[in-house]
Amino acid sequence: MEIYIIKSITEADYGCEETGRESPMALMRLESCSADKEVKYQEISEAYLASHKISEGDKICITESGDLLKYVRVVAAVICDNINEKKKIFATARGYGEYKGWWEFPGGKIESGETAEQALTREIREELTAEIEVGDLISTVEYDYPDFHLSMDCFYAEVKSGQLVLKEAMEAKWLSLEELDDVKWLPADMEVVDVIKKEW
Repeated sequence: MEIYIIKSITEADYGCEETGRESPMALMRLESCSADKEVKYQEISEAYLASHKISEGDKICITESGDLLKYVRVVAAVICDNINEKKKIFATARGYGEYKGWWEFPGGKIESGETAEQALTREIREELTAEIEVGDLISTVEYDYPDFHLSMDCFYAEVKSGQLVLKEAMEAKWLSLEELDDVKWLPADMEVVDVIKKEW
């Protein structure tokens, strides 16, 4: 999968009357995020850009099926009761949006200049008030949601100070291995659950 940054978006035509197209088109100038910095151009409808909230400066990827999706990179913490002798893990229920009430591992977006570990420490502090120790990388999940592609680095973690206080989530639970299937996981997080089941 190739990841590109949108360097510019320009109008490719002035509307559908003369072209016969259903929607006005835009032309994107894309630069590869790989070392070669290859430049390519992609024509796409302005309606698609609007509906998928894609704008100049965003990262995008082109899926195997040829769909163009916004690329979102995040981190997630599988917080354990004990990082060396794991018996339970901490999960939260999303309190907003289309997936409200679905369960996930807490975390968030990586900001410019941050490592994945730094981002995870900051996100947990902001979302749950606690300080964590970040452990091993479990897996990196690549998942296509309808409106964006999610790349999620998932780490084991343990609370080193403070209490887990919900600031954004609507609910939280400590789950044993036998209880992992008792909640409705977000699709990408379910892939992490499958890895955990094999490791424990």
